[in-house]
Amino acid sequence: MARKNKIQFTMVFTVPAEHVAEGDNLFKSHAAWMERTHHRNGEKALLIYDLSKSPEMEDPMNPDSKPTGRTHFILSEVYESPAGLQDHWQQADENWDDFDNLKAWMGKGEFLLVNGAKIEHSLW
Repeated sequence: MARKNKIQFTMVFTVPAEHVAEGDNLFKSHAAWMERTHHRNGEKALLIYDLSKSPEMEDPMNPDSKPTGRTHFILSEVYESPAGLQDHWQQADENWDDFDNLKAWMGKGEFLLVNGAKIEHSLW
């Protein structure tokens, strides 16, 4: 199903090995909270929720290169419209118990946020 013109939210966290378990716990909490609270239909619908995790490689273009010892957590969410992403941030602030813990954990590594990009191309 194509997602053209929907709104994509992506975060990439890169953390040293000593902070991976904390990330695992935070994203377990996050996934449960998302499932419990987010809309599945209508203007605010969450269409896709994916969290992936991978070792950081010395040469990211070569999957056979050596790992650096750090781990990437990649969170991708797709919403029906900007209203869904706005609702997400409001709910995170109001009712996700681990939101402050996530913000603190973000400071333990590198962090990239793309906060609401319109999807230009999408297949299937």
